[in-house]
Amino acid sequence: MPGQRQRTNGAGDTLEPVVADAVARAGFDLEHLRVQQAGRRQLVKVVVDSDNAEGGIGLDEVAEVSRAVAAALDALEDSNTAGSVLGGSYTLEVTSPGLDRPLTKPRHWRRARLRKVAVRAGEDAFTARVGDADEQGVRLLVGDEVRHVSYSDVEHAVVEVEFREPPAAEIAKLEHEEGSR
Repeated sequence: MPGQRQRTNGAGDTLEPVVADAVARAGFDLEHLRVQQAGRRQLVKVVVDSDNAEGGIGLDEVAEVSRAVAAALDALEDSNTAGSVLGGSYTLEVTSPGLDRPLTKPRHWRRARLRKVAVRAGEDAFTARVGDADEQGVRLLVGDEVRHVSYSDVEHAVVEVEFREPPAAEIAKLEHEEGSR
């Protein structure tokens, strides 16, 4: 499935398990890790998310993760007798995913439950309301029809911004279909 974690150099490969562990200990999921040169320093960009963060991750949670990752990176640098992994000083940037993040993993779809999404699956492009998601696919309300779409069939999907509550009829249709399974 597209959207795997991205790294740009060997430092990212070395740092990923350290960063992922620090993020997990703080109670979050590592979505993306990127290490790149930024002037004389390395920029370590960490994107985190959580199934438990209702409405997204706030500044307090980002600060908590930032402290945990910084401590883990500093400990790695201090313990590495063969030389610095990051080559000296670095800048750490911790953030949460933006609204335009593609839905690429089952947990992304679970977090988008009842949200409107734009989906491209082969030649078919449509908007839908997200229902229940499991490890193989997701139930989507497309027009008046609820269909199960396999993740392997989805080429691209993103959450659409809505300024109103989802229509009660759409929610009822999804919940009725899901309750009858």
